[in-house]
Amino acid sequence: MRETTVGWRPRALWVLVAVALVVSGIAPKDRLTWLLETVWVIVALPVLALLWRRFPLTELLCWLLAAHALILIVGGHWTYAQTPIGDWLRDLFGLTRNPWDRIGHFAQGFVPAVLVRELLVRTSPLRGSGWLAPLTVCACLAFSAFFELIEWWSALAGGAAADDFLAIQGDRWDTQWDMFTALCGAILSVLLVSRVHDRQIDRLAV
Repeated sequence: MRETTVGWRPRALWVLVAVALVVSGIAPKDRLTWLLETVWVIVALPVLALLWRRFPLTELLCWLLAAHALILIVGGHWTYAQTPIGDWLRDLFGLTRNPWDRIGHFAQGFVPAVLVRELLVRTSPLRGSGWLAPLTVCACLAFSAFFELIEWWSALAGGAAADDFLAIQGDRWDTQWDMFTALCGAILSVLLVSRVHDRQIDRLAV
């Protein structure tokens, strides 16, 4: 695969996410929650920059990663249970809870599905295989379950201080709903964007 420089759109997305990250770190509701929610973004930005020339990503994946990062950043600044946009959605649709946590976990399935799929298509013989879609979904569900373990460990370590990170909002089945929502996101991602994704992967190899 040829070396690829950073185009203006991925660069603009990086700048947008970096600025949002810095702004979100100014007086967040809870500093520990902000760090726990945004650490993925903090790590991903330099990793993407370092690996880009050797392994550029499709534009579809760049847009989705940026959207997911912004969801995490918003949740980190206000906490998932108290994001203003989530409160607005709750009131608009007559929901019983702030849905930002559910949106975040849906994205946790939808976006990593494209990332996993891109890695498998480009680095393994699975392209065109019937195993590609189920393995992609399984990888996303495994990550979602691992994230729930992280939340559990955080609760054990932080006690009540981890409540904002957990964003349970009184739902005893919150963990199961989180994983189910991520599973739905992964399945929909594979069903909806695979053809577009394949075309963009082909263009990268030109």
